[in-house]
Amino acid sequence: MVIEDITLKIRKGDFFGIIGPNGGGKSTLLKAILGLIPVTSGKISIFGRSVHDARRLIGYVPQYAEFDKRFPISVWDVVLMGRRSVRGIHPFYSTEDKQQAIKALQTVQMDGFKKRHISELSGGQRQRVFIARALVSHPKILLLDEPTASVDKEMQKTIYDFLSELNKTMTIVLVTHDIGVLSSYVTRVSCLNRFIFTHDDDRVISKEMLEAAYHCPVDLIAHGVPHRVLDEHEKRSGNGKTKGNKR
Repeated sequence: MVIEDITLKIRKGDFFGIIGPNGGGKSTLLKAILGLIPVTSGKISIFGRSVHDARRLIGYVPQYAEFDKRFPISVWDVVLMGRRSVRGIHPFYSTEDKQQAIKALQTVQMDGFKKRHISELSGGQRQRVFIARALVSHPKILLLDEPTASVDKEMQKTIYDFLSELNKTMTIVLVTHDIGVLSSYVTRVSCLNRFIFTHDDDRVISKEMLEAAYHCPVDLIAHGVPHRVLDEHEKRSGNGKTKGNKR
């Protein structure tokens, strides 16, 4: 996905949400911040450094963590892998690496599962382990791409509550489709659909932002009240005519 004219400033200590439709470029933006895909124009600066120089300051939890369930890897092994950004090419993990892995597992309350095979965990438990893997290198920024996409509602709340606690000590950037969590957890938000839509102030979200990003009228977004998209809008049919539609 190509994204254009992105001007975005994330402040230290933000819990920043990025929302938008499928294919809008959300994951592409995170990968650009990580230096995983090239930027053809403009630049990305992280704490005043280039992407290459600042990689070690970033923890990343991808949207889909695919793995071979038959591969013999434990929770402990998965978390230790996060120390590779610190260890480099050194083949063995140090005592310090192991101590930090234990602390990371304790932080996500998964230290009692370290000997388990990763495939034996529930979706929510695996997400906690992947977060621990991202935390073990002590990042200053944590990037998460749809961290609750594969877990149930109860575990979603647990994970978001946990992220709120982490936000007391680090900057968090969260990509999500779940508009409902925004008013409860994030402090700032942008809508991304190839182009970015945001506010200069600290308002979490607005009707205008959503309509610009989703190309669909939005009636209400409210904390504690399920969102409703009610306004009639035109939808082009197969014969080229337009008709009113409600969602």
